Amino acid sequence: MSFIDEVKVYLKAGDGGNGCVGFRREKFIPYGGPNGGDGGNGGAIILKVERNLSTLLDYRYTRQFKAKKGENGQGKDKHGASGKDLILKVPCGTQVFAEDRQTFIADLDKEAETMVVASGGKGGFGNSHFKTSTNQAPRQSTQGELGESLWIWLQLKLISDVGIIGFPNAGKSTLISATTAAKSKTADYPFTTLNPVLGVVNIIENSFVLADIPGLIEGASSGIGLGHKFLKHIERCKILLHLIDVTEKDFVKRYKTIRQELGNYNEKLAFKEEIIGFNKIDMLTEEDKAKAQRSIKKNFSDKKYFLISSHTGAGVKELFYYLGDAIKR
Repeated sequence: MSFIDEVKVYLKAGDGGNGCVGFRREKFIPYGGPNGGDGGNGGAIILKVERNLSTLLDYRYTRQFKAKKGENGQGKDKHGASGKDLILKVPCGTQVFAEDRQTFIADLDKEAETMVVASGGKGGFGNSHFKTSTNQAPRQSTQGELGESLWIWLQLKLISDVGIIGFPNAGKSTLISATTAAKSKTADYPFTTLNPVLGVVNIIENSFVLADIPGLIEGASSGIGLGHKFLKHIERCKILLHLIDVTEKDFVKRYKTIRQELGNYNEKLAFKEEIIGFNKIDMLTEEDKAKAQRSIKKNFSDKKYFLISSHTGAGVKELFYYLGDAIKR
C-alpha cells in the first residue's frame, strides 16, 4: 500500500434549504394564515481521527468532497430535512493547513478526535416567521445560506513513542519486523524502506509504538535522498533510537552525519532524547568486535548505548526494556 502523507482537498459544505411561502387552505377556512415551513440546514464536513488509518491514501484520487444540501421547506409547516454531515476519516497525527499551506488550522493528534472544518448553511425561514399583528398574510421567506467552501492541505506527521533513525541498511527494518507485528521489507541495498512503518513492541511488558523511519543520508535536510519527505515524522517521536551499523568502516562519522542533518532540519531534534543501538555486532570477528568497542568507548562514553543484533536478537530485549522505562519517565 502506498504511503501518502500530504494532500490538498476541496471541501464544500451543504447549502441551507429555502424557506417556503404557504398558506393554510382548508374547507370552510378560506383565509387561513401562513404555514410555510423552514428550510433544512446544510450538512457540515467533519474530520475524524480513525485509529486504524496510517496514511492519507484515501484522498489520493478523490480530492473534492461535498456534503448534502438541506431540503426546502413546504406548506403545512413542513420543515425541510437537514443535509447529512459528511465525515472524512484521517489518521492520528494529521495537521490541517489553509490553502496557502502556511496558515495552521488544527492538529488532530487524539484518537476519535473530531473537528468541523466546513460548516453547513442555515436553512431559510418560511413565511410563518414573518406574521405580525399588522401583516397577517406575509408573502416573505428567506433563502438558505450557502455552506462554507474551501481548499485545505492535510499533512500527516506520524505519532510514535520511539523513532528508529540511521543510515540505509543499518538494520532498522529487520529490528521492527523481528520485534513487532509490523512487516517492513528488508534487503541488502539502500532505501529498502520507502515508507514509514509503525509497529507495537510486543516482547516486553511495557509495550510502546515503534516507527521505522526510512534511512537518512548526508544532505537529507536539503532534500537529498528521501529528504524532507520523512524527516518531519521524526518530530513526533518522544525518543530517538539511533541504529548504527558497526560493520561500516567509519561508523562514528556516519553517526555525526545523521546528527548534523537532524540539527539542520530542526534544531529541536538535536535536543531530543537519543538512545544508540550499535547493530550487527554478530557479524564481527572477535578482533573487529574488540576494535569497535574501543572506538565506542572513546567516542560515545557520554551516550546511552547498547550493543545489539537485530538478526539474532542479542541485546535487543535489554534495549527495549530501557526504552519502555524511558518513555514512562
